[in-house]
Amino acid sequence: MTAAPEQVDVLGVAREQVLERGVGLSEEQVLEVLQLSDDRIPELLELAHQVRMRWCGPEVEVEGIVSLKTGGCPEDCHFCSQSGQFPSPVRSAWLDIPGLVRAARQTAETGATEFCIVAAVRGPDKRLLSQVRDGIKAIRDDGNDIQIACSLGMLTQEQVDELVAMGVHRYNHNLETARSHFPNVVTTHSWEERWDTLRMVRDAGMEVCCGGIIGMGETLGQRAEFAVQLASLEPDEVPLNFLIPNPGTPYENYPVVEGPEALRAVGAFRLALPRTILRFAGGRELTFGDLGAKQGMLGGINAIIVGNYLTNLGRPAQDDLDMLEELSMPIKELSKTL
Repeated sequence: MTAAPEQVDVLGVAREQVLERGVGLSEEQVLEVLQLSDDRIPELLELAHQVRMRWCGPEVEVEGIVSLKTGGCPEDCHFCSQSGQFPSPVRSAWLDIPGLVRAARQTAETGATEFCIVAAVRGPDKRLLSQVRDGIKAIRDDGNDIQIACSLGMLTQEQVDELVAMGVHRYNHNLETARSHFPNVVTTHSWEERWDTLRMVRDAGMEVCCGGIIGMGETLGQRAEFAVQLASLEPDEVPLNFLIPNPGTPYENYPVVEGPEALRAVGAFRLALPRTILRFAGGRELTFGDLGAKQGMLGGINAIIVGNYLTNLGRPAQDDLDMLEELSMPIKELSKTL
């Protein structure tokens, strides 16, 4: 009788493959990590932290975000309270240039090195790009040399070139979820359209920021699919969000992702993306609380958004800065290469 083959432990494989060689896990391997039992989460997080330290170093990148144009978006992203297609309480509004300058100044005062200007749009029109251009100039005229990122939806090549000329060093455009699950989340545009924008951004020399949201009804297999699709893009940064079931959206009654499930996702994404900035973003307060946030920071996360999000409250920036000090994690210094 032939003996059954000995089962290979995925964390043992990851220790050699990811920690020692810097090669991210495959889709099948990521799925195995996502299926680990709760009692193995500490082991997973310890390994993910070692991977982060080995391939990214100890520094944490701190970022603040501000909404230049809020609400009234024509797209139907089912998680988003800014969609004009859903009866959410968010209404369309614009932030003026002085308000943008104040937000950038306040962000820099926290010690953050990154300031992201966000707009709820399918893609920017001439008015929006003019507002962004004037805003960046006003921020620089204020003496603020913080690095500026933008998230303005899908772009044309001409718009990509305009943003490069403005000095935008990083562009955020989330794929949100696995390609196979995307049509269940958004119907007004395709996953491929988002991918095309990201390709143009990368080819133009801007840094690529691309992540998504955990907890939108995707299977664990689709979560693993998403992780390796992101890895194939080779983004500079991956913001990891956890669903906030916003009132008035199709997902308002979806359950909040539980802590152990979220921590497995953090560890798995780090093992799929060993060299990438992995950022705690929206929903972490709801999913983790203070204790879980510390576990995540010690489980592969090396960047955070401080302060409030676009339409949801975060926690005071100082609380996160205190947490980083408590964990002896240095804040990344501002690069002078703008």
